[in-house]
Amino acid sequence: MEINLVSDTVTKPNFEMLECMFNAQVGDDVYKQDPTVIELEATVAQIFGMEAGLFFPSGTMANQAAIKLHTNPGDQIIADKNAHVYLFEGGGASFNSGVSFNLIDGERGMITADQVTQAINKKEFYHSALTSLVCVENTTNKGGGACYELEELQKIKAVCDANNLKLHMDGARIWNALMAKKQNPKAFGQICDTISVCLSKGLGAPIGSVLLGDKETINRALRVRKILGGGMRQVGYLAAAGLYALENNIAKLPEDHRRAKELAQVLSKTNWVASVEPVETNIIMFSIQSNYNPVLVIEKLKQKNISISALGENKLRMVTHLDYREVMHGYVLETIAKLEM
Repeated sequence: MEINLVSDTVTKPNFEMLECMFNAQVGDDVYKQDPTVIELEATVAQIFGMEAGLFFPSGTMANQAAIKLHTNPGDQIIADKNAHVYLFEGGGASFNSGVSFNLIDGERGMITADQVTQAINKKEFYHSALTSLVCVENTTNKGGGACYELEELQKIKAVCDANNLKLHMDGARIWNALMAKKQNPKAFGQICDTISVCLSKGLGAPIGSVLLGDKETINRALRVRKILGGGMRQVGYLAAAGLYALENNIAKLPEDHRRAKELAQVLSKTNWVASVEPVETNIIMFSIQSNYNPVLVIEKLKQKNISISALGENKLRMVTHLDYREVMHGYVLETIAKLEM
């Protein structure tokens, strides 16, 4: 029994999802003639109370399109120092949009309105890059699945409005945040100018993200997606998986969160773990005692058919997901408790 806790991207479609994909009605989406894609885009937009959506092959491309839509070359983006758009998108912001970052040392990947205010470059000081966009991430990846409070996001939006800035949310795991905090998705739609939401992280779809915004912005996004190479043809087969995931898998996320918290509890009781970061959703980040080698920890777990990932600086990560079942969970808990270094 192989147990993969490297990421929540490792899930595979179940039979019912595959059946929906097999039976999907499709057309040429480059010509906007794929009925299943159109349905998915409208469904996600309606969930968040936003005017329109556009299907992308990846969350990275959706984020990069949003950056392109909201900036001009030479502009600057405000984001947390560990933001996915900065660390894990291949330098795409500079490559695709010619922009730089003003990085904030936030709390577990989350920034505050006060920090944003301090980070904005004065428009009249033309020696500095023009600040044009604020990017937030919810939940935070390197922040260990931390979730924003709506009140802080509303304050950030007020700062953006007062300074003529756009606000984009990388919502790769926003479904986890919605379930953990019991928040209304339409509240996010009211706050953000654009949101990218992922269908493969947590929800079990094999591929795809949707970029949300107003109709004018999403109409412009269609051209940007084409330029980035994201125009796809009979992609309704993949959109059908997303529709199935939305209907059937969101309600299962609290189980991932419960298992993540139970893993954190067991880890905190071992003699080889120095600390475990707070767990709100499905990501567990923990540090190894300085006298232990994280590579050895990974290898010993691998010998027990359990795969996890390294983050550097003696930190390791586990991510629970749809394919991590209760029988696996019991085995992992027992293995960690008995693991000798």
